[in-house]
Amino acid sequence: MTDPFGRAITYLRVSVTDRCDLRCVYCMAEDMTFLPKASILTLEELDRLCGAFIALGTGKIRITGGEPLVRRDVLTLFRSLGARLGEGGLRELTLTTNGTRLAQHAGALAAAGVRRVNVSLDTLDPQAFTAITRRGRIETVLEGIRAAQQAGLAVKLNTVALRGVNEDAFDDMLAWCGRHGIDLCLIETMPLGDVAGDRTDQYLPLSLVRARLRRRWTLTETGYRTGGPARYYDVAETGRRIGFITPMTHNFCESCNRVRLTCTGRLYMCLGQEDSADFRALLRGGARDAGLVAAIEAAIARKPKGHDFVIDRRRDAPALSRHMSVTGG
Repeated sequence: MTDPFGRAITYLRVSVTDRCDLRCVYCMAEDMTFLPKASILTLEELDRLCGAFIALGTGKIRITGGEPLVRRDVLTLFRSLGARLGEGGLRELTLTTNGTRLAQHAGALAAAGVRRVNVSLDTLDPQAFTAITRRGRIETVLEGIRAAQQAGLAVKLNTVALRGVNEDAFDDMLAWCGRHGIDLCLIETMPLGDVAGDRTDQYLPLSLVRARLRRRWTLTETGYRTGGPARYYDVAETGRRIGFITPMTHNFCESCNRVRLTCTGRLYMCLGQEDSADFRALLRGGARDAGLVAAIEAAIARKPKGHDFVIDRRRDAPALSRHMSVTGG
């Protein structure tokens, strides 16, 4: 699949639920209203739609949420997609998780064909972790990371950089990742959804973070890529890597290769735009596989050149009203 700007679209991010067992301050409101079950695609519907994307050349699928591992029987979807891994099919099946249920499922994920997982973790300080997540216990996540590594999964930490919250934690996190054989990826906060907080106060440009880290660490830019938007640097002192995802300070859209499918069957061609295609109606209206393929191709033909996120004190509303947990993290 090729979009109007000549970019090959080979990466599908699939949200399987809008629900989560945490309430991270940059992602959700404390009192969330979740979608009714009837609005959510069944695992069979998600599998069928993923199959159509794979037939069109999608090589990588990442399962996201909400927190994907809170969805009942989600391992059946992993097993079905894992069976499509191989020559002429899917090249990689991955997962983004908050880690709270990783200890329970790590072995089964590895058996299904998952080889890498991203764990969202914004601090190693137990009290700060509970404050950021509003309810979590970091010991549960650390146990999940250990279980994932014991199951043979490569782990990467995803950390949202928040001014005044965790900006003093990155040196310790980089050192910890080095000791445990883990890569770290820092992410700028994005203006999605009403989280009852001031994003202008949360926003921390990663250009500033990188400059601070270079006071202690030797960072050398590398061509390493995982298929996503992160730009990676080798960390000489640890032998690991650190990535930076910068939707605010550097628009990375020129190399965008991905689209996002929500748990309701809505396909967003760009995280930062509202245009979407409704596949739930097609699936439940009896569309044949050829109809799904045609609808996917029509959607890719509308993929925009890029997003236009802005964090501005003069605006008292997010750039987009939908929460990240709805779109898929």
